[in-house]
Amino acid sequence: MVKSVKFTKMHGAGNDYIYVDTQKYAIPDPSKAAIAWSKYHTGIGSDGLVLIGKPDEGVEADFSMRIFNADGSEAMMCGNASRCIGKYLYEKGLTSKTSIRLQTLSGVKTLNLHLADEGHNINKVESVTVDMLQPVFHNEKQYDEKAGDTLTADFRTFRGTFVSMGNPHFVCFVDDIETLDIARYGSIMERNAAFPERCNIEFAQLMDDGTIRTRVWERGSGITMACGTGACATAVAAALTDRRGHTSDIAMDGGTLHIEWNEQDGHVYMTGPAAFAFEGEVNLP
Repeated sequence: MVKSVKFTKMHGAGNDYIYVDTQKYAIPDPSKAAIAWSKYHTGIGSDGLVLIGKPDEGVEADFSMRIFNADGSEAMMCGNASRCIGKYLYEKGLTSKTSIRLQTLSGVKTLNLHLADEGHNINKVESVTVDMLQPVFHNEKQYDEKAGDTLTADFRTFRGTFVSMGNPHFVCFVDDIETLDIARYGSIMERNAAFPERCNIEFAQLMDDGTIRTRVWERGSGITMACGTGACATAVAAALTDRRGHTSDIAMDGGTLHIEWNEQDGHVYMTGPAAFAFEGEVNLP
């Protein structure tokens, strides 16, 4: 067994993960690896671990992804990570396609790569648009609708909108986004009985310039700089509550993502950056 693997650290709008090509390196216990490697003081430091591999037999896709949060739990999907995978695959020469089908636990997503126009250097991916498919509003495995649209955490009541982008989100619009104690309320709401599988919690505020300022508490990871599926859920919730139309710019701590909820096919399209941070080699835990 290989006792060390080469990894790439990437981030999408500050949402940072460790990426490993499992076509080269086997990770026998990804949950354990995610916990060990995600620690900032004793490991690499990240929001989790992403494994890039081949799709399952019979699945019409080019590649697959599995994602494990910093606490070792496996996530269904991550929009920021999927954008990073598109950049990784193209710039490392693993594909020449600019439209990539990616198998995830929440379905096959299509990644459309936008290449930078830098003279003769057109091999750089500037941004990626991900077809996040249709949002879901009724999912008894993820949300007990008997709980209603209000949740109380530490004596404060929040009104929110449940949106599943494959993974569950509860979007709460507030008027004190910058001073709100995200960790205090998010950690309680994540584990509310209304969410059988726990939940990602978004706190959002419509700003004067039309953007939606959003801060995120991700299940399994805590506060993160950005969340792609969370940005999608926020944009959908804003449209459902007549705060915005079907197009929104979601300003998160790590950057801004452009979200379009297409009225023709009902799909949510997310566009944003992806960036390499560094590469290295790490021992298996």
